[in-house]
Amino acid sequence: MEYVAAPARLSTADANFEHDFAQRLHWSADTDAAIEQRVADILADVQKRGDAAVLEYTARFDGLQVDGMAALELTQAELKAAFDSLGDEQRDALTAAAQRVRTYHEAQKRASGESWSYRDADGTLLGQKVTPLDRVGIYVPGGKAAYPSSVLMNAIPAHVAGVQEIIMVVPTPRGEKNALVLAAAYVAGVTRGFTIGGAQAVAALAYGTATIPKVDKITGPGNAYVASAKKRVFGTVGIDMIAGPSEILVLADGSTPPDWVAMDLFSQAEHDELAQSILLCPDAEYIAAVQREIDRLLPEMPRRAIIAKSLSDRGALILTRDMQEACAISNRIAPEHLEVSSNDPHQWEPLLRHAGAIFLGAYTSESLGDYCAGPNHVLPTSGTARFSSPLGVYDFQKRSSLIEVSEQGAQTLGRIASVLAHGEGLQGHARAAEMRLK
Repeated sequence: MEYVAAPARLSTADANFEHDFAQRLHWSADTDAAIEQRVADILADVQKRGDAAVLEYTARFDGLQVDGMAALELTQAELKAAFDSLGDEQRDALTAAAQRVRTYHEAQKRASGESWSYRDADGTLLGQKVTPLDRVGIYVPGGKAAYPSSVLMNAIPAHVAGVQEIIMVVPTPRGEKNALVLAAAYVAGVTRGFTIGGAQAVAALAYGTATIPKVDKITGPGNAYVASAKKRVFGTVGIDMIAGPSEILVLADGSTPPDWVAMDLFSQAEHDELAQSILLCPDAEYIAAVQREIDRLLPEMPRRAIIAKSLSDRGALILTRDMQEACAISNRIAPEHLEVSSNDPHQWEPLLRHAGAIFLGAYTSESLGDYCAGPNHVLPTSGTARFSSPLGVYDFQKRSSLIEVSEQGAQTLGRIASVLAHGEGLQGHARAAEMRLK
């Protein structure tokens, strides 16, 4: 069967550009009502029946029937055995990637994750105490594909932050365990792991069962059931984000080989039919060359059916007036992954304000960021990079304000607080401050 990838060809000079551009960007995050109801039922059942419900749903959805929860727990010995079973090439690659991710997040912690304080002239101490979360749950997708990189990106920053217990859940349909995922859990410092998935896994982490401990926060991507469950348990626990389909935006000045850019567009399109791949470029001949490479390379791709549908339904090759306009449009999109495929990417980087991750230069393919560059690959999608950040050490820490008012400081602050409290009609507040005045 022949597949055709036909991303929309748009130009900012066209009268209909704004309308066509908006249509291409539109994606609804609304979850199907039937999924929402099913998820609500699963969460309530796990909250009520605990392990028994988890076992029932694991048998029903993953085809994995076991006698008890002990059969679903991954021991540290099993994780180490998986690591030891890898070939040298895979083991070395996994270890190198983990070290780069750890090094980056350790630098991130030093830059922004430390406690601090200072004293006023009157001796009052003010500051901030940074402490790690006690226990977090990481959801690792399983089933159609295995994602050891998701283990590294979720567990390592939690470990660097100082989280004492990292609980991993990963579905293993029909009991098929992926050695690379288990090895990644060993390398990343996962404390405990369970071979469960779906809304029932989110519920078990959020509410706790006799076997699975209740966590403080849940991170990691999943399908529509997982996303819906994370939304519903938010408030009981923290969550990282509700992720939409994957996205890549390439800003190109025409200097990068067009087949490189075509493959970079494929790298996101192959995730999902709803993934979005967009090229912004001021060179019409270069855009045509990229389309020719898309046509040439597509038949070679094992996931060509997914790529073709993704590019045809949601992809776009957009001709801009210049690179400045391309940067402005990029800021409107606020993409998850933003490649600046240019001879001089640092000329354009200052103009780019909204993106989950910015990849500078022709040699910086987005896939390097996915696996081993070091920065986190869990990124805001669907335009949320306008106000959200990549997953990081800060997501596994919390901050407590420190206040120690001296006797002298209480004389000044007490009078200020008294006036404001009386103004709000809160006499108890006012009197509490006034009692400390000389």
